Amino acid sequence: MTVLMISPGYPAEMAFFTRGLGQAGVRVIGLGDQSPDALPAEAKGALDHYVHTGSLAAEDHVVGLVREMARRIRIDQVECLWEPYMVLAARLREELGLPGLTVEQTVPFRDKERMKQLLDAAGLRTPWHVAARTVAEVWAAAERVGYPLIVKPIDGAGSADTYRADSAVELDAILPMIRHVPQVSVEEFVEAEEFTYDTICAGGNVLVENICQYHPRPLLTKIHEWVSPVTMALRDLDEPGLQGGRELGRAVLRALGFTDGFTHMEWYRKADGEVVFGEIGARPPGARTVDVMNYATDADLFSGWAHAVTHGSIPFPVERRYNAASIFKRAQGAGRITHYEGLDRLLAEYGDHVAAIDLLPVGAPRRDWRATLIADGMVIIRHPELPRATEMAERFAADLHLFAS
Repeated sequence: MTVLMISPGYPAEMAFFTRGLGQAGVRVIGLGDQSPDALPAEAKGALDHYVHTGSLAAEDHVVGLVREMARRIRIDQVECLWEPYMVLAARLREELGLPGLTVEQTVPFRDKERMKQLLDAAGLRTPWHVAARTVAEVWAAAERVGYPLIVKPIDGAGSADTYRADSAVELDAILPMIRHVPQVSVEEFVEAEEFTYDTICAGGNVLVENICQYHPRPLLTKIHEWVSPVTMALRDLDEPGLQGGRELGRAVLRALGFTDGFTHMEWYRKADGEVVFGEIGARPPGARTVDVMNYATDADLFSGWAHAVTHGSIPFPVERRYNAASIFKRAQGAGRITHYEGLDRLLAEYGDHVAAIDLLPVGAPRRDWRATLIADGMVIIRHPELPRATEMAERFAADLHLFAS
């Protein structure tokens, strides 16, 4: 079997999925706009061949390039796990007559309004929502949806260009910041706890389930620089309070016709127990969450995904052994990292339960915390007992400090 992997080395997590394909025993051809010299070692070592193109965004050119390639090399499968090029991957499947998501099936995973329309038709609870292309349409949508509301891009990923408005005055201040976005969804703001529902599927069967809880909700981490975002992968998926989210997640997969690959869904649990859909991508979660899932299970889910999409199964057990959490840190000050405070004390107290530390080294320039959730580094902790895991995550969030000047 030969798999064409789109963007095999970028973003950084893609290299580990590419390595997983190599471990699955298939021939892997990479197609990307990343320079061959810039490919991470994990990707480079797994590729049988790499096709470098000027821009993956030039879809017609890329389709023509792959069409010519397919005349010389048999391609059995096209995979893409990076959101911007999932429609391109679907076009390539259709061009080559290959199985997998079609363009029509892919669009709802990219178009938040279309996504919610399909789920509304299936009787699933989504936030009240209206699509808008102009300032006038945003105001009209706000009148229908009411405050508080969320404005987000139709085809966005994560919380980029996503804003909450509690009043017309706040919405007026937001409008200039989204002027570059062609189309937005104006949605009801659901006051609730926020979770994920992540899966690896094959043949329409869910092989792996994962639920994370965000502390605090992503919109708050986007607004306040001092917040250390925490993503907690929960060990006990049978806990009663999670069953509504699991059932909703499986119903969403059925409604959208998803059968093979990784998915990442976000959902809300209101105080009265009602569960509400957020959004879903036909891709893995970002921000190192697959690493967190790996530490929660002692499994390699990069490899698990690769085996699932090429062989229809995962050849090793995936058992939830721990609650595992990532804690992202944002340095105080501007410029370069000068020192840490609190790390030695926390490691002395919790070191046996710290699975990974990946903080920017002293002397490195700060990252833009608005542009990337991973900010200035992360710590991953894990523990079988949720109260203990929560305690450790809260301590690393509150007591570990990075400084820059």
